[in-house]
Order: sequence, then structure tokens, then C-alpha cells
Amino acid sequence: MDRRTALLGLSGAVMSFGSPQAGPASPAPVTIDRSKGAGPGRRPAVLLLHGADGLTRRSQYQFAAQMLASQGYTVLFPHYFELTGEQRASYGEISTKYATWLNGLQGVLAAISNDPAINPSRIAVVGASLGGALALSLAARDHRVRAVVSYFAFRPEDLSAGRSPAPTLVLHGDADRLVPVSNAAAIETALRARGGIVETQIYPGEGHGFSQAAQLDAATRTGAFLARYLTG
Repeated sequence: MDRRTALLGLSGAVMSFGSPQAGPASPAPVTIDRSKGAGPGRRPAVLLLHGADGLTRRSQYQFAAQMLASQGYTVLFPHYFELTGEQRASYGEISTKYATWLNGLQGVLAAISNDPAINPSRIAVVGASLGGALALSLAARDHRVRAVVSYFAFRPEDLSAGRSPAPTLVLHGDADRLVPVSNAAAIETALRARGGIVETQIYPGEGHGFSQAAQLDAATRTGAFLARYLTG
């Protein structure tokens, strides 16, 4: 992330946005990278959401998609910044465009649910940073999301409203200077207050982006969590 985006965490505050419009969304006209999971029949699917740095770390997301696909999931990686035309998102752009991205992603989710190769009752969303916040918001408004994994995300305002929350895995470092670890506690509190199932793992000394050891542990936890709620 660039220094503009650093304002996101330095405030130490929970981000707030205008409430997105309720109701069904149309499929969004965005590029979607697809990694097919092996196996017969309609496959469980994972919607993978990038952070405010957009596609600048695309190879890392591609690797994550391949790893998830190897576990049998069909992975969809939407280029949702195409909805608003930026390469990276600053603090101001996040606050003004969040609802547009969220509405567009709900359209992507609708398209996934109608895909004959995907099981519409077994869809999860995994997101990092901004993508993690969008994953939480998407799950709060759309019953098709059956599980969420949120990597070092800020707590979106709409987390305290909407549908009964999907089971959620929260992963965060306690040395994160961009999105303070207090956001992880705020996310867990909001979800548990609505009866949600939440698993939280805080990594000592880890910042906004994990070291190799923490990445391995987080990937292992993510795989086990998704298996429990999508294939278990």
C-alpha cells in the first residue's frame, strides 16, 4: 500500500460509509480470473478479494488461488477496481467508492451462484485488508455467503446490521500500523453480538502482511476453516 492508504490505520478509528442500497444487484462487468477446482459435480467456490493495492501483488493472489483450487475449490478473483477505474485506492477513495465496489461484488456473487459448475450453497469469501472488509460487508447483506476469512481488515460500519452473520475467521497481526489490531477485536465483538461464529488468530509481531511462518499458519487455518463450513 502507498502512504495515502496508510491514513486508513493511523486514525485508529473504525471506518464508516454510507449504507449501500439493499436488494439484488446485476452481474458486474468486471474481469474475473478463474482457477478451477478438481472434482466431479458442482464445486464449492471461493471469491478472493484483493486489498487497496489492487493488482500490484497479483502474483501473490494467483498463488493463493492455485492453493485453494488444489483443495477442490473453484476460485474467482474479480478485478473490482474496474468498477471505479483506479489502480490503487487511497483513504478518500475507499470512503467514497466502497458502496460501489460492494454492489458490484454482489453482482459477481449473483453470477457465481448461477454458474452451472458451482454449488450455490457452498460459497465463501476470502479477502485481505480492504478486501477483507468488503468480504465482511458482503456476508452481512447476502445469504449466499456461507463463510468468510478476513485478513487484517478494518471493521466496516455495516457489520452490526443485516443478516445473521456467516461463520468468520479473523486473522490479524498485533504490530499492524495500517489497520490496528483493535479492528480485529471490534469485528469479533460485532459478529458475536449478532450470534455469529467467530475464530480469531492474532499473530504477535506481525504487521500489515505476514511473514512466511505466519503466512503458512494462516493458510493452514484458512484451509481447515473452509473445509469445515463448505465441505464438512
